[in-house]
Amino acid sequence: MAEQAHTPRRAGEPGSTEGSTTTTSSSAARRRVSGPTLRDVAALAGVSLKTASRVLNDGPNVSAATREAVQEAMQSLSYEPDPAARSLRAGHDRTVGVVVDSIGDIFFSELAATLESALDAAGYSCLLASSNREADRERDVVRSLVRRRCAGVIVAPSSPTSISEADLAGTPVVFVDRVGSVQGAASVVSDDPGMAYEATRHLLAHGHRRVALLSDSLDLPTTRGRQEGYRRALAEAGIEVDPALTRMQCDDESSAMRQVREVLDLDEPATAIFSCSSRLSLGVVPALHQFGRTDVALVSFGDFTMADSVQPAVTVVDHSARRIAQAAAEALLAHLPPHDPGHGPTGVIEVPARLIPRGTGEIAAPPAPEQTTRA
Repeated sequence: MAEQAHTPRRAGEPGSTEGSTTTTSSSAARRRVSGPTLRDVAALAGVSLKTASRVLNDGPNVSAATREAVQEAMQSLSYEPDPAARSLRAGHDRTVGVVVDSIGDIFFSELAATLESALDAAGYSCLLASSNREADRERDVVRSLVRRRCAGVIVAPSSPTSISEADLAGTPVVFVDRVGSVQGAASVVSDDPGMAYEATRHLLAHGHRRVALLSDSLDLPTTRGRQEGYRRALAEAGIEVDPALTRMQCDDESSAMRQVREVLDLDEPATAIFSCSSRLSLGVVPALHQFGRTDVALVSFGDFTMADSVQPAVTVVDHSARRIAQAAAEALLAHLPPHDPGHGPTGVIEVPARLIPRGTGEIAAPPAPEQTTRA
């Protein structure tokens, strides 16, 4: 095969003018069509093709002076590497697959935007997909990303084991927002039970005893964790959980609005609401204003646009999508070249969250109704 690859060059040996002209013109034509090659870069820099390739791929064992010479040659020739060729040589593409619940969710849209920015700064592009919280779809999407030779995958798992049976072919994986179960993977999360406990205690500290919980499906580990924190805070305060105040299966903003009306229409209505996600809070806040009930206290698990601008401003648990995304990008990049494979962080990485008091969470409970006494 090596001899066949060099056969055209023999046509240009001394004494064979025609062959020499043909070879030179076809090479020039290729350069005109496809632009300068890495071989051209190496020639201009005065180094071997192998050394130029090392510089291109951020490889080791290259002196600073040589690296600078090759980079200057690339810039001088306006050299653009062929992504497909680099993918075949490296065994993967410089693309990272990102799988989230839905890009329409405000938390995940911010997370995806931050991931894209952080990965782009490191020379990687993003390929984004939504799982719609469907485990089968999530698994199929991840398999597709692996087949596309993505350098790595970042996933918001619908369950801890949702992709544990997928053939990942050694592709590095980082989970976000929820803990996933894949050997050697990192999971970047916030303390859902702890922050929900703190949010509920904050409402109790302002005199509330009728605290409603609005959440989505308990199939999600994040939802279960937040409900766990809510229940623990009530138990410590000696308050029994009232099923009429715990409203699960709030799928979207409109269902959250309906649940707000119902907990306010109870014989013993809620005086405070703990909303388990910013997506649901986008239904809770308009409902309270629409019903003229801005006297009802509220803490939202998750910040959102305009939360600090409405009156009263919304008290939130800030489990920042930006900070989680930044930590996830850093964790994945630590598994990718020029770092040694398999030496990046693994296990659970907890990103600190905080309660931000702004107004709604500090509304005091109304006075208890006076008891009528007999003479």
